[in-house]
Amino acid sequence: MKKIIILITLSIVLIACNSSEKSQSIDALIASKDVKAIAAKKAELQLQLTQLDDALATLDVNKETMALVSVVKLKDTVFNHYLEIQGNINTNENVLIQPEFPGNLVELNVKAGQTVAKGQVLARTDDGGMSQQLASAENQYALAKTTFERQKNLWSQKIGSEIQYLQAQTQMISAQKSVAQIKAQIAKTVIRAPFSGTIDELFVEKGEVVAASPKGLMRIVNLGNMYVSTSIPETYIGKLKIGTEVDVYLTSLGKTYKGKVRQISNFINPNNRSFGIEVSVPNPQNLLRPNQVAKLKVIDYVSENAVVVPTNVIQQDGQKNSFVYIVTNSNGKTGVAKKVIVKTGQSSDNVTEILNGLDADSIIVTEGMNTISDGMKLNF
Repeated sequence: MKKIIILITLSIVLIACNSSEKSQSIDALIASKDVKAIAAKKAELQLQLTQLDDALATLDVNKETMALVSVVKLKDTVFNHYLEIQGNINTNENVLIQPEFPGNLVELNVKAGQTVAKGQVLARTDDGGMSQQLASAENQYALAKTTFERQKNLWSQKIGSEIQYLQAQTQMISAQKSVAQIKAQIAKTVIRAPFSGTIDELFVEKGEVVAASPKGLMRIVNLGNMYVSTSIPETYIGKLKIGTEVDVYLTSLGKTYKGKVRQISNFINPNNRSFGIEVSVPNPQNLLRPNQVAKLKVIDYVSENAVVVPTNVIQQDGQKNSFVYIVTNSNGKTGVAKKVIVKTGQSSDNVTEILNGLDADSIIVTEGMNTISDGMKLNF
């Protein structure tokens, strides 16, 4: 620094002493219109400027103006690119229970919030007198069966006619079918759980006259088999397959679940050129609910041993070339900035894949890159 001050002081003294003389000399030279003399004077001045530049370089002024930056050393990594899209949580086991046989609700065995097992009796409606019909039909069947057995015994002894034997057999079979038919009708009065789950809502009370309706009797939900349904642009149809892993983020819960593609539609919607997919999602804590909104991150591109940099360190020059600054001549915490033109790939999660221009061991400038230039000395 002392050398710089001395140099500047000498320059000021020389300029002060000779400014009047030089000004007069240059003005007279220009007035003379002597081209050779003017060119010679210009060369003399340029030589003096070069000498001053060399003196500054010798004094290493750049050491006094070293830029402070942050850097990071690159390494090979696996780069995943995601398609981000919104979907809805659903479950196939979310139904309204309807009575198959209308009538008075004589039994109601559950309440809202109760857990039930598959096949459990939830409610029962009045059978409308079919129990008495069943008793009568069973008596008729018993008589027809006895008649047939006796007729069969006689026929085996060649007693009676074949037509009597066949008529007895027909009557027995008809009575048997009548009994089975009435039993099937009575079975419809019993309302059973179609699957294991929880009674989410009850819409009726015991004693009401019920029939199939849009409201139904109750809603049963099983949260153990959840999935997300959404639509994907048709350009991705070759990039997805059954089993592809998907990150499912629930905004309402602030949680991310790991899901897998379980179904891919074979139909392209002509209105929006998309196809549907379903992504199975685990629900160990039963926090997922039907119709929740989910954000899906579907992996559609994977690059092994990729070189990636933070997206914000990539700049563009006047020729629209993408470039980053790297550190060369690294020595401890110092080095020299070098501008490197790069070819970029896809971006995801605030990082960008570099296809060409950088090596895995490159040291890039991550902060302060907007204040430096090629060849500037760096401190980090």
